Amino acid sequence: MDFLSDFLTLFLGKLQSPTLGFLIGGMVVAAVNSRLQIPDAIYKFIVFMLLIKVGLSGGIAIRNANLAAMLLPAVFAMIVGMLIVFIGCYTLAKLPKVKTLDAIATAGLFGAVSGSTLAAALTLMETEGIQYEAWAAALYPFMDIPALVTAIVLASLYTSKQRSSAEEELSKEEFLSKQEYYGKQGIIARGYPKRDNAAKRVKIWPIVKESLQGSALSALLLGLALGVLTRPESIYDSFFNPLFRGLLSILMLVMGMEASARISELRKVGQWYALYAFIGPLLHGLIAFGFGMIAHVTTGFSLGGVVILAVIASSSSDISGPPTLRAGIPSANPSAYIGSSTAVGTPVALALGIPLYIGLAQALMGS
Repeated sequence: MDFLSDFLTLFLGKLQSPTLGFLIGGMVVAAVNSRLQIPDAIYKFIVFMLLIKVGLSGGIAIRNANLAAMLLPAVFAMIVGMLIVFIGCYTLAKLPKVKTLDAIATAGLFGAVSGSTLAAALTLMETEGIQYEAWAAALYPFMDIPALVTAIVLASLYTSKQRSSAEEELSKEEFLSKQEYYGKQGIIARGYPKRDNAAKRVKIWPIVKESLQGSALSALLLGLALGVLTRPESIYDSFFNPLFRGLLSILMLVMGMEASARISELRKVGQWYALYAFIGPLLHGLIAFGFGMIAHVTTGFSLGGVVILAVIASSSSDISGPPTLRAGIPSANPSAYIGSSTAVGTPVALALGIPLYIGLAQALMGS
């Protein structure tokens, strides 16, 4: 009973958080048909600032890390991030009436990482006296970026195949129409041209390249590179960090306004997103915990580090993910991926996931 009470308290607390509060505020403003608008240029500037900041913080942490010890956990973080997206594509996307692009975007958001969830886990671990590597928190960009890139690439592949199929059907209809016309004229029409599979095959590398060149991922990668290769701590502390929460609030307001306009689409299949958002974080975290244990046995990666790897896998991005997916998969419904994350996924990761992984680590420490 106490556990349920704690969960409900945390859930209500999340509803009162500034980030979610601005998101709900944006939805209310749009629902009452307000004329409030955020100019697109301002929105793009805010996205750029947020993603540069996220990249800088990750790059600074990586630069100060022990790269040799970090190698295997970083590789596992990348694998888990991409794996989460594929899991979503082969589960959520197969459920009745769930649109494939919405499912891919949702899986991408759950594969990406929440900085606030990670911060909550680190605070609790310090309270519990659980030791971890100083660089362990820097694993998040290794999971975050591959997950977002994978989601955008899969969405582009799906869109390309759909477009190719539509073009083929159109060609077939044109041929049948011409054949009917030629028949009336007493002319023998040629056979329907065979599809050139080599020409129609979707090439993956150009899509990956285009995804990496997108404005959102470019800003994220630029910040990461600057954090690793330069020493931006002074400008980071004096400029980027103080503005961060305010800019994030404005971004959530815009997301809420856009989500409200498409909320009717989500109502038809909302139960499936709620189910995925409840089970997904726990499953993703346990998968990452398993990979972390492999690193623990083979390289001495601490159990505290294993917990951090599990926590970032169970989280869903509230910073880099939404704007990146909005730019990379514009056809996806923000109500699907943002709503399932903020309403269910984040509370589950915080209230259930973090205590679960810490408890597992403490049990292993005592064994």
